[in-house]
Amino acid sequence: MAIRVAVFVVGIALLLAAPLTQQNGVLKFSYTGATGPDKWGSLCPEFSACSNGKLQSPVDIVTKDVVSNPKLQPLNREYGTSNSTLINHRYTIGLHYESDKVGRLIQDGKNYTLKQIHWHSPSEHTINGVRYPLELHLVHISGDGSISVVGILYNYGNPDLLLIQLRNKIEQLATKGSKEDETFEFPIGHMGTKYFMRDSLKYYRYVGSLTTPPCTENVTWNVLDMVRQVSKDQVDALKAPLDVACKENSRPVQPLNGRKIELSDATNKI
Repeated sequence: MAIRVAVFVVGIALLLAAPLTQQNGVLKFSYTGATGPDKWGSLCPEFSACSNGKLQSPVDIVTKDVVSNPKLQPLNREYGTSNSTLINHRYTIGLHYESDKVGRLIQDGKNYTLKQIHWHSPSEHTINGVRYPLELHLVHISGDGSISVVGILYNYGNPDLLLIQLRNKIEQLATKGSKEDETFEFPIGHMGTKYFMRDSLKYYRYVGSLTTPPCTENVTWNVLDMVRQVSKDQVDALKAPLDVACKENSRPVQPLNGRKIELSDATNKI
């Protein structure tokens, strides 16, 4: 239980604009140079798992090595509408939900509440070494502090429906500029999230970590096999408000260290 509580506290701290990620308004980490991914574990004691952890994310999903598991339960997700806040964390753009009723993930009979969604460009997970233009993470937390993330990969194509709804607010984040001691945020009114419940035939499951410091482990990852579409203009808009050293905000893939990636091949309503 102590481990679960610790995961819960760290996870919530990260989701709520996380004092762990900044000091006096300055980002403690970035994606290049002296504070880049290969240095994260040595930047402060709280980030040590980024270097020492054995269950780190993201990973390369090599399909020939994936193990089919017919016992994996469908990912049942129910999303409605709720007020939220769009925040420029300067290393990513995040959409945060305060209500516990906006959406839930039922994974292996256990309930998780949707707390945050955010984007990485290019994608963090790769499929057979292929990195996609964009990856969306939907972060869910259960009552005992367990964290489960659904990852969605995107190729260039038609505009993404969620980002169409957020276009004006994301543009406002970019025009506000980016001072070191400021984090800009905008309240978002009721916005449809049923878009996330499109049917998907497959997902990849493995145990990993958060992909940004503090790189907390024992996070369940569910990466959808179905690749969606996003326009290049939308990806560029997501990058515009970020710090210069975080425009390309994807952590390199991490070693599996003997972990197996499982595949669910059931029809799941996601």
